[in-house]
Amino acid sequence: PRKKSLSMAPALSTVALIEEDPWEMLELQDTGVKWADLDTKGKILRVLINAAKLFLLVGLLYMFVCSLDILSSAFQLVQISALVSLLEVSTAVPIIMGTNIGTSVTNTVVAMTQVGDRNKFRRAFAGATVHDFFNWLSVLVLLPLEVATGYLVKLTDLIIKSFNIQSGENAPALLNVITDPLTHSIIVLDESVISGIATGDPEAKNKSLIKVWCQTASNTTVQNVTTSNCSDFPCWELKNVTEIINIKKCNHIFVNTNLSDLAVGLILLACSLLILCTCLILIVKLLNSMLKGQVAVVIKKIMNTDFPFPFAWLTGYIAMVVGAGMTFIVQSSSVFTSAITPLVGIGVIKIERAYPLSLGSNIGTTTTAILAAMASPGETLGNSLQIALVHLFFNLSGILLWYPIPFTRLPIRMAKALGQLTAQYRWFSGVYIIFCFFAFPLVVFGLSLAGWLVLVGVLVPIVVVLIFIIVVNSLQKHKPQWLPSILQSWDFLPLWAHSLEPWDRVVTTMAARCCCCCKCCNTTEENEEMGKHENMDQEIEMYDNPTMTNIRKIKEVKKTSDSCEIFKATSL
Repeated sequence: PRKKSLSMAPALSTVALIEEDPWEMLELQDTGVKWADLDTKGKILRVLINAAKLFLLVGLLYMFVCSLDILSSAFQLVQISALVSLLEVSTAVPIIMGTNIGTSVTNTVVAMTQVGDRNKFRRAFAGATVHDFFNWLSVLVLLPLEVATGYLVKLTDLIIKSFNIQSGENAPALLNVITDPLTHSIIVLDESVISGIATGDPEAKNKSLIKVWCQTASNTTVQNVTTSNCSDFPCWELKNVTEIINIKKCNHIFVNTNLSDLAVGLILLACSLLILCTCLILIVKLLNSMLKGQVAVVIKKIMNTDFPFPFAWLTGYIAMVVGAGMTFIVQSSSVFTSAITPLVGIGVIKIERAYPLSLGSNIGTTTTAILAAMASPGETLGNSLQIALVHLFFNLSGILLWYPIPFTRLPIRMAKALGQLTAQYRWFSGVYIIFCFFAFPLVVFGLSLAGWLVLVGVLVPIVVVLIFIIVVNSLQKHKPQWLPSILQSWDFLPLWAHSLEPWDRVVTTMAARCCCCCKCCNTTEENEEMGKHENMDQEIEMYDNPTMTNIRKIKEVKKTSDSCEIFKATSL
């Protein structure tokens, strides 16, 4: 009988059994050449490169802010802002909540630029969507509360009536001082027409928003004006008549255009969005190249350090103040949140610190609106300021709901869960953006046209089902014994209903087929071109032996088709 060979069992390391925390902050090391090790030429070159990067970053931020200004003018030209100005304060509250959600799409798109690295993408997408979840959860809770009680409208109305607020000077220009020369060379809007539309002036509705004359003069004279419905003699009276004298035209590119306001608005909308996205992508790439080595180590240490023990809880609120101040300076929450998103991705800022910074940017973006409302004319001052205060108290209410108590910081946990999911199935990030920021708002808008009853009747059951799923998932993870046996897992449902794995196979197969078809078409075209050159070289042989030529053509066609089939099989 054969002797059994004795062998030792393989030694298994326990290190592999320890799961690494994907959200743990990585140790940043300076992998470049140290400053002391550089020669004079290297030091000068490094200084020049860093100065050029800094100059380019400032230029991109400048173009980004200018594109935001042009984007605002484009929306006004397509009469979106004009329609909002005519709404009542109570009707404008849901629109304000929607704009809060819409501003967070920018940093979510910025996170998509790091999709190439799975770990960076996980952190960047979670750092961006923590702002999304805060806005969505705040709307989910505060919108029904506002519909039921109207507390935002009542609170802001009480504040407006309690203080004798009068129209003041224009809001501080800040960045407008340096952006107006560029934006005013592209488009200038007539503020008097916008104010007339907002106050319901019937003559203003027929005027163009595009300003033609930038320098005018007024001449007021006393004239005899014929009165209407005249029954007694004389049928005229003396009135002050103001005549506007045009002196100098504006210098923007649309001053002499024959296009309608809608056409100009759509052109500016497309161009500004293109510049906006391009600047965002380049800013992210530039920040990734600049924030390396010792710079990243210093920023990481400053941003993620907490105060000593009894005051550690104040760190998050200081971060909110910093976020509000930076947003007030750049006058755009999109700029600030888009700037910190790549920092979260590369591990410089942790998500727990990015969360209060994003909340602070929500507060900072409302201060600009309040200052702008203070400069409104007397007839629109009350409504303008009240709407700005509604935006402020909506964000403050959301912060009170989802930040002071650590247990209530649900946006952080939800963002991490979504980041983990999108890191595994990266195509799902595109589905998330399309559904949350395009498809779902369109569905809600369509249902709202049918009335509140239809909207509530459709959305309330969906919200109840979503809350039920979230609660059951939480109990399955932490307290499965509290659930009935059938709900302790989702295995009773089809696999496609509780897992993205079947959908991932479908997406992967479709992508492989598309790539395969494109490559096969390119391969066939290359073979045809090569065949033409061979036919030209062997023209004499084709005429000398036509039978062999036909056989050779059949073999080449068969060879091409066989290679394409093999390529398809290997690609799939």
